Amino acid sequence: MATAQAKPPGPAAFCAQYPQAPACGNGVVDCGMCHTTAPARNLYGTQLAEHLAVGTARPLSDADYLAALPDALRAVEGLDADGDGATNLLEIEGGTSPADARQTPVTTGCTNPPGVAYDTCSYDARYVFKKVFLDFCGHSPQAEDLTAFAAAPDKAAAVHGALDACLETEHWRGREGVVWALAHEKIRPLASIKSGADAGDIPLADYEDDYNFFVYAHTGDRDVRDVLVGTYQVFRDDPAPGGSTVYRAEDRGVSQDVNQRGGSVAQLVTPARRAGLITHRWFLMSNTMFTAVPRTTAAQAYRAFLGLDIARLEGLYPVANEPVDHDLRGVTNPACAQCHSTLDPLTYPFSRYNGIGGGSGTPFTYAPNRLRGFADAEGAQVTNTPEAGMLFGEPVADLLAWARKAADSEQFARATTQDYWKLLMGEPPRGDEQAEFETLWRNLMDSNDYQIRGMLHDLVETEAYGVP
Repeated sequence: MATAQAKPPGPAAFCAQYPQAPACGNGVVDCGMCHTTAPARNLYGTQLAEHLAVGTARPLSDADYLAALPDALRAVEGLDADGDGATNLLEIEGGTSPADARQTPVTTGCTNPPGVAYDTCSYDARYVFKKVFLDFCGHSPQAEDLTAFAAAPDKAAAVHGALDACLETEHWRGREGVVWALAHEKIRPLASIKSGADAGDIPLADYEDDYNFFVYAHTGDRDVRDVLVGTYQVFRDDPAPGGSTVYRAEDRGVSQDVNQRGGSVAQLVTPARRAGLITHRWFLMSNTMFTAVPRTTAAQAYRAFLGLDIARLEGLYPVANEPVDHDLRGVTNPACAQCHSTLDPLTYPFSRYNGIGGGSGTPFTYAPNRLRGFADAEGAQVTNTPEAGMLFGEPVADLLAWARKAADSEQFARATTQDYWKLLMGEPPRGDEQAEFETLWRNLMDSNDYQIRGMLHDLVETEAYGVP
């Protein structure tokens, strides 16, 4: 059979066919529905390809692919790609993978086995009370806690009281605590190039600033969107024995920070051009480095804060007449262009922020004329790279506008909520959990005013968390 490549329009077209599918909760299905690592296909993708535009020469154009896909999807609905006894359509509608025999839709009722300590068929407040202590405090409840809970007339209030207390513990919010660890994949620390305390062999930036900022925005009654739009800095006072960590937000200018901490660790982007963590010194140093058009920086921001991985064909919003090969990297090659038509416009707003060097101006600063410093190495055409770009298929004037649109987006709320869901449940939301999950991230934007504390109080009330 002729080869069929992964197609960027595919995820959106799939969700147009199955808009109520749990996997389409964000409007675009993950490429894992049909692929292992794109363009390689999984069992369902292979079965689908066998019914897609049969007899038509490959590769298919996007137009031919989109025209043929609905019929192919319908043709395999009654088949069972993974051989688990559930049809592909039942799996799609039930929120399980039609390519994974380990996942099957839940179709049976529930009966509690005899002798089980908890109610395994419905929400069990006693189970949740113990789980809150383990997850948020880092230890089991003491005997006196269990006694008080048993006597409490309002079990829900007791659960929420325990959660409030645990959210203030060092286990949750201290250095190396749970929230601190949640930032690892976003900050990606590397001790060998750390500056400040415990500096490495080649000190370039101190990621302690980033962790402090992340924990501060994710705790208390603060707006978690500050991780992308905050202009302040956060400093930490470590606790005395038996005490609590204190995080302090300060509005420091560049010269003030240099004078107080020294140029080797100070944040050098002027406050007027700061956009939370994505303009921090560590982020620019470790991602932009010496790059003129910093695609890695944009891709990491997109992945870390919006949950969209372009390498997995997620979050593709192709822009007409893009990509333009401003830095002569061959991005207009057909094999590259399908991703770069999204990635490059996504990257342009990052192009005026210096990394380690190579551009005009001081490292780790905003420099409007930055690209002039790359003209000798990259060619004069690199200076034509615009600062305005695109995010979610809509124009943004610069990185401040990029960050604002990202922070206010459903993608940000969904990705942020999923971080905590995966932390507390051990895996992403399952198909039968999608409705509760969607309510959580939508309420994060609405009734909880972007405060993680409120979202967590809602999360411990879900069946997904509270049914043993």
